Amino acid sequence: MLPSLAQPLLLPRLASPTTAPLRAPIVAPRSASFPATPGLFASPLRAVVSQPGVKEMAPAPAAEQEGRPLRVGLVCGGPSAERGISLNSARSVLDHIQGEDLLVSCYYIDCGMNAFGISPAQLYSNTPSDFDFKLESLAQEFHSLTEFAEHLSANVDIVFPVIHGKFGEDGGIQELLEKTNVPFVGTASNECRRAFDKHNASLELNTKGFLTVPNFLVENDTLDKSKLEEWFRNTNLNKENGKVVVKPTRAGSSIGVVVAYGANEAAEKAEGIISEGIDDKVIIEVFLEGGCEFTAIVIDVGNSEPVVLLPTEVELQSFSNTDIEEDTIFNYRRKYLPTQQVAYHTPPRFPAEVIDCIRKGVSLLFQHFGLRDFARIDGWFLPTPATSLLSSENGGKFGNTEYGTVLFTDINLISGMEQTSFLFQQASKVGFSHSRILRTIVQHACSRFPSLVPRNNAWTALFREMQSAKQAEVIQNGTCKQKAFVIFGGDTSERQVSLMSGTNVWLNLQGFDDLDVTPCLLTPANGYSSSHNNDFSESSRDVWTLPYSLVLRHTTEEVCAACFEAIEPERVEITSRLRGQVMKELEQGLRKKDWFAGFDIADEQPTQYSLEQWINHVKEAKAVVFIAVHGGIGEDGTIQSLLESAGVPYTGPGPIASRTCMDKVATSLAVDHLASYGIHTIPKDVRLSEELVQTSRVDIWNELKAKLQTETVCVKPARDGCSTGVARLCCPEDLEVYTNALRRKLQRLPANCLSRAHGVIEMPVPPPESLIFEPYIETDEIIISNESRDDSSRHLVWKGEKEWLEITVGVVGKRGEMHSLNPSITVKESGDILSLEEKFQGGTGINLTPPPATIMSEAALQRCKSCIETMANTLGLEGFSRIDAFVNVRSGEVLLIEVNTVPGMTPSTVLIHQALTEEPPIYPHKFFRTLLDLAFERAN
Repeated sequence: MLPSLAQPLLLPRLASPTTAPLRAPIVAPRSASFPATPGLFASPLRAVVSQPGVKEMAPAPAAEQEGRPLRVGLVCGGPSAERGISLNSARSVLDHIQGEDLLVSCYYIDCGMNAFGISPAQLYSNTPSDFDFKLESLAQEFHSLTEFAEHLSANVDIVFPVIHGKFGEDGGIQELLEKTNVPFVGTASNECRRAFDKHNASLELNTKGFLTVPNFLVENDTLDKSKLEEWFRNTNLNKENGKVVVKPTRAGSSIGVVVAYGANEAAEKAEGIISEGIDDKVIIEVFLEGGCEFTAIVIDVGNSEPVVLLPTEVELQSFSNTDIEEDTIFNYRRKYLPTQQVAYHTPPRFPAEVIDCIRKGVSLLFQHFGLRDFARIDGWFLPTPATSLLSSENGGKFGNTEYGTVLFTDINLISGMEQTSFLFQQASKVGFSHSRILRTIVQHACSRFPSLVPRNNAWTALFREMQSAKQAEVIQNGTCKQKAFVIFGGDTSERQVSLMSGTNVWLNLQGFDDLDVTPCLLTPANGYSSSHNNDFSESSRDVWTLPYSLVLRHTTEEVCAACFEAIEPERVEITSRLRGQVMKELEQGLRKKDWFAGFDIADEQPTQYSLEQWINHVKEAKAVVFIAVHGGIGEDGTIQSLLESAGVPYTGPGPIASRTCMDKVATSLAVDHLASYGIHTIPKDVRLSEELVQTSRVDIWNELKAKLQTETVCVKPARDGCSTGVARLCCPEDLEVYTNALRRKLQRLPANCLSRAHGVIEMPVPPPESLIFEPYIETDEIIISNESRDDSSRHLVWKGEKEWLEITVGVVGKRGEMHSLNPSITVKESGDILSLEEKFQGGTGINLTPPPATIMSEAALQRCKSCIETMANTLGLEGFSRIDAFVNVRSGEVLLIEVNTVPGMTPSTVLIHQALTEEPPIYPHKFFRTLLDLAFERAN
């Protein structure tokens, strides 16, 4: 057994608060003064965004309008369960369309159909709950939707709706805008209504000669079991166990989509969807066994036929018996979360005739339904037609090919626009960056409105003037772009978060004209096909430099597989031919448009290097490396040492500080002498994993209780992050469950398998050599209460008995001069369990940055930040890091949990929240650029 560290810490106890629960109102984030590090955020922001508030602005005179930016109103949220996806889409659109020539104003519709004017900074809130809760204090509400529409009419040139599902795609927001003559991006209200209802759209497709999936409609409480059984017979399905798909007719993102077996189960699941309030119309469809799902983006180019981009094949895979419980359908989780159960292939691995059929069919549907600007259409390719489709009536319909059957099933009027969405995957394959495809869509929408033609022309002129000025500056100064490489991935359990972080950093840095940024994937030498239970040395790792389109995936395994696929000669030939065909169609449709700025993504191949070769390549390019590899060699000092030896500048702390902070025991020892500064450490007991497996768990449990003087223990890997393997143990049985998971090398612990309720716990792969046991620190939860008060608003309840809160806080700056950002505390809603969707899609819980003054005084907050800075400087941190700790809300003293030298950098990470509370707010583009500049400064 390894020695126990330190003596049990007696947490300082101050005067008790009042016994009544504290109800803390939320106030707008306070501004924070920035560090004494000169020029840390001195360079100007690339983007222009509107300021908070919704005050009316008089229309500018015509002469004045010629030189002003285009004003775009970005509207997100909505009443459907897809509003979390809507927030992610809005963040992405904001990041990529804003600029000096385009001014973005942001608006939000909540679940109750109330409209709000919000600041762009607010879009970076984590979850829908986080967002909704802060509306009260940070947004300005309109009295009605009519007032909202009138405001838009006076204050924006065009609206870009990014509301998915109800009120966004069913014609609701479109009808509101049409009544007040507000131009908007996308399809008109009547056409939205026709296309959004899956049952009505299917009937219309059938009458127009398209093959459709046989379906049965259930409305409200009108389900007739006998008619359903008759439908099963007519479609050659066994009424006892015939396989069908049950789904709402008017919902997107695969919400509510389930598989059922037999008429009885289908009826039950249909009634369940209705009773849950997802939709009052449900369709039961034949399950297309053996089929391949596809999706295709279509772009409106004006008078010509719309252009369908390269479709994407959605390949669903099964890896374990767990898939028996969850059928192979492209559901919400597989669509939006990191999972190895799905892979994308663009273009599809279908015969050329089938791809042509898909593209032709999508174009015809777009025109038939009168869609505008852009859309996404989903469908299936069946190499062997289903028995339910075999009839003389279907023989002459569109979709029959020599190689199988093509069916179209869903029309998405406002396709998802998250960073790695199908829109951007497919657009990047044919030469469009995120920014260019979005701006092309906006400009095409402007061209449809006669009143906006002069405005659109002025915007185009302003854009070209700015581009000419930038080119002239480059020529005059003789400057060339600085090369930067963003590396992410790796082989730890944190690799998927690393991919999200690296993608976000790369896309944000893309916006700077003086940078040439290359994304890079770190992998095991043989890819991810081999087991993750091996130990990898530096020599057994590869790095792929990636073309734009290959980054836009959900897992590192998928990116790696796409790299190998992309260099297969046959795939190279097929992709190149189809890419050329689509680009030619786009150019023919858009070249006559004065506003079309052309393509901006080159057709490149991925390149594979050994880690050593890659470092030499970076050195020769005189580049800087942005490290976004979480855990493993990304945080233990290995990559830092290799880069430093080669003289390559990089972001974040150096090798020694990284090595120290990766080891939680070493971190505690390094700051153990700072108690007089208000910095404390938690007592630890370190044990080998092998010892746990071989020794009596009851004996170990009793030893832990005695040494740590605690009844409840927190266990965590000694060298891992992102909360991997962190669990609360309350008894020997819990220790037994945890130890068995290590012994069996499980990737995760199921929810509620321990004695205290908990969610799914991701386990480190491979299992750690050693584990740390600590006393579980009890804190008072801050809970959102929905109990009615005089003002009927949601509010916080905090008892304040324990006096300690958990915080996370970013530190930024030069070595010895680190600056603490405002700390964040996490709140949970009473009775809610944080879903996996919210964890991955928008951070965790409701984050308050900084803590409200009613919970933590200004003096305690400043003491806390001072302690954090002292700790950061003592550990030798530089660039940026994140420190997790407990803080005493009375004194501001801190109790260290851990230090992350490569913290999460996903789109809604708390570091972004904290940077946005600086004065002035630091938006993501500038935040990541600052970290890159700090790396340059250190190297020089």
